[in-house]
Amino acid sequence: MIARRAAALSIAAALMLGTSGCTFFATQATLIEYAPSDGVQGTVGDVKVLNLLGISEDGTSVSLLGNFVNNSDENINVKLQYATADGKKTTVTIGIAAGTTVHLGGDGDEQLVLRDVDTTLGGLYDVYLQYGSEEGLSLKVPILEPTFEYSDLAPGEMPTPEPTGTPIPTETPAP
Repeated sequence: MIARRAAALSIAAALMLGTSGCTFFATQATLIEYAPSDGVQGTVGDVKVLNLLGISEDGTSVSLLGNFVNNSDENINVKLQYATADGKKTTVTIGIAAGTTVHLGGDGDEQLVLRDVDTTLGGLYDVYLQYGSEEGLSLKVPILEPTFEYSDLAPGEMPTPEPTGTPIPTETPAP
């Protein structure tokens, strides 16, 4: 009688292991962290770069979208470097206050447009991020067309400079 029970338990255990063995030992896909977005992620020192992507209509002007999160208790100026169409390196500084996030490209957010670049729509564009003495980070930013949810985020025309200040009235001689 005891031998029968032991045999039945052995067979039940073998069936359970045989039918669920792969999932019993495999990593659950829902526990794997990933970025569910179109952009790329990275970390430079205490700054996390989240969902960085570019929007362009022609491949010569690219509007960057993404978030820069400063996890330190100091203000940080991140330098973003990219190559122009003629191969010159251009650097843009992004100031991030301590413990805050800078949002680029959305409604009411800061706008950062890379001008005079040569990139392919649907391709990847190299940018380099660095600050202070921290090791820099090279990211391949996806360049998307302004369609669907990105339709109103394309870079605009270069702004026309407007004169600043108030004109000073001058006296004119009377006739």
